[in-house]
Amino acid sequence: MSNRLALEDSPYLQQHKDNPFHWYPWCDEAFEKAKREHKAIFISIGYSSCHWCHVMEHDVFENEEIAAFVNEHIICIKVDREERPDIDKHFQELHMLLNRRAGGWPLSIFCTPDNKPFYAATYMPPYNRERMMGFSELTAIIADKVTQNDEKLFQNADEIMGFMKPKDTPVQATKLDEKITLQFDKQAEHNFDTLNGGFSKAPKFPHTSTLKTLMKLEQLGPDPKRENIITQTLNGMARGGMYDLINGGFCRYSTEETWLIPHFEKMTYDNALLCEVYTLASLQFSNPLYLRAATETADFMMNFMMEEDLFDSASDADTEGHEGKYFVYTYDEIIQALHNANVSNISEAVALLQITPSGNFEGNCIITLETLDRPKWFDDFILQAKNLRAPRLYPFIDRKINVAWNAMMIKALFVLGKQIPNYTAQAIISLDALLSTMLINDVLYHTTLIHKRPKIEAFLEDYAYLCDALIHAYQCTFDEVYLIRAQQLCNKALELYYQNGAWYFSRGDFPTMCELDDGSYPSAMAIMVDSLLNLGSLIDSKYRHFAFKSLEYVSIKLMKSPIYYPKLTEQTIRYLKGDRILKAPKTLLLQCKTLSYPFVLLKSDESISTYLVCGDTSCFASTEDVKELDSLLKASL
Repeated sequence: MSNRLALEDSPYLQQHKDNPFHWYPWCDEAFEKAKREHKAIFISIGYSSCHWCHVMEHDVFENEEIAAFVNEHIICIKVDREERPDIDKHFQELHMLLNRRAGGWPLSIFCTPDNKPFYAATYMPPYNRERMMGFSELTAIIADKVTQNDEKLFQNADEIMGFMKPKDTPVQATKLDEKITLQFDKQAEHNFDTLNGGFSKAPKFPHTSTLKTLMKLEQLGPDPKRENIITQTLNGMARGGMYDLINGGFCRYSTEETWLIPHFEKMTYDNALLCEVYTLASLQFSNPLYLRAATETADFMMNFMMEEDLFDSASDADTEGHEGKYFVYTYDEIIQALHNANVSNISEAVALLQITPSGNFEGNCIITLETLDRPKWFDDFILQAKNLRAPRLYPFIDRKINVAWNAMMIKALFVLGKQIPNYTAQAIISLDALLSTMLINDVLYHTTLIHKRPKIEAFLEDYAYLCDALIHAYQCTFDEVYLIRAQQLCNKALELYYQNGAWYFSRGDFPTMCELDDGSYPSAMAIMVDSLLNLGSLIDSKYRHFAFKSLEYVSIKLMKSPIYYPKLTEQTIRYLKGDRILKAPKTLLLQCKTLSYPFVLLKSDESISTYLVCGDTSCFASTEDVKELDSLLKASL
């Protein structure tokens, strides 16, 4: 028998509709019932492709014995963190407050009957295990304390609520200067894994923001050490393992330091950001192998994750209860695929693929290569490997349309389209589809499903990333409509979320400040600053004021630890160096594929017949020869 989640649109909530737990979605009915019946509240937050969310569902939420007790004594609420990031951010801050460490998913929160939180955890086993409190034992204790009106528990909840309230404290600022460049380089080098590439130890994430900022610095002043950090990391990620050599696309992260064994879920935001980074790197370092990784990633997204020109949120790591089942091969399957591909030297091929009869992942094999170079037989082998996957059940896909993540992918297609025009055509189609689906009567929404009317209004990240995509659409097509729409959204974001240099992520039921650091993807505040600087150069200098005030607001943190805030660091360097605006007719601007100065914006001007190199308040030089632009830009600095 289904619970109340059966009526919800969210694919994640639908996954839990047949649990024996009497789940409620986030709604007034649940909170009113808890208060009326004087029962504790359990809030469980996760998302559809989260491996440990699935584990906790199997271990706890499908346990009939536990469910029978919980249904009698506790009100249970399920939240899709991708659908309600404001709720998730609020309770992630609570977890940090109570546990002095970052949370994650599944996030498990217990509250008093009047919805005051007092306990926060992530995954919990069904019963006590070693040093981990079991869900069954914990809920028994909580139910008893609430029934008995335990004074200490309710007092703690009141104190926690006091700590969670936003505090109006004066913000100190420091001078933003170019020392931030040296500090960022130094900290990136300190975190760099000199053996495998990437930053820090396992689990290893892509850190696309760090790579992009390093690439901007490399354009400003080449440094062999910095270039090695960038290229070794790009090479390590794309040679297989975390990168799917068969279908294309990147997995969420590597569970170990060599990029071999991934967590197999594939997120739209990861693939969007990595597609963009590899495209830019292919030009900057003249490496066609990077362009291949970018195009294969874009093709994966379009072939597997696109529905009616919009991009789904994520695909799962698990298939039929087994992590990576769809992606891995037995040793014998690989040998057969090599034979079918008419590979002459099987033993040499096996060595290149780095596989053994015992496998490299739970007795099976993940396909990887020693380098980005592929042997001549590899394309035929891929076809055979695809044939082996064809009859397999593909992992569950969360078909939720998220505005920010779609905007990231659309921007990546525009970037890629500068080299391969077909991708620009798809980017235009997808951008128009996103606007018509999610911007209704001038109200921007956050998520929906195809053919469903969106219900949840947008958060700062949706405005920020959509502005970014629209500005980039203008940079690639020079259609003024995109620029006007970007300005309208930027103005609305300033109205809704900006306050004296500070940015809120949400201002509704859960007012939360926007994060500064680049977590899974760049901070919405940093993307907003980027858009403000773009509009300041392309439309009206007043937007630069808001950008500066935003940077000044976080200046002490930025100057001290820029490595935590790569995108904001990039924007600080940009602000200090200054933009250059290249004006010309559209036909000439379309010839500008690469420029050595990293902070150049293109502006269509049909009233002139040459390239005009300009700054904020004046123009410096003109030329009819696109090949002279780099030297003119350099001379203007």
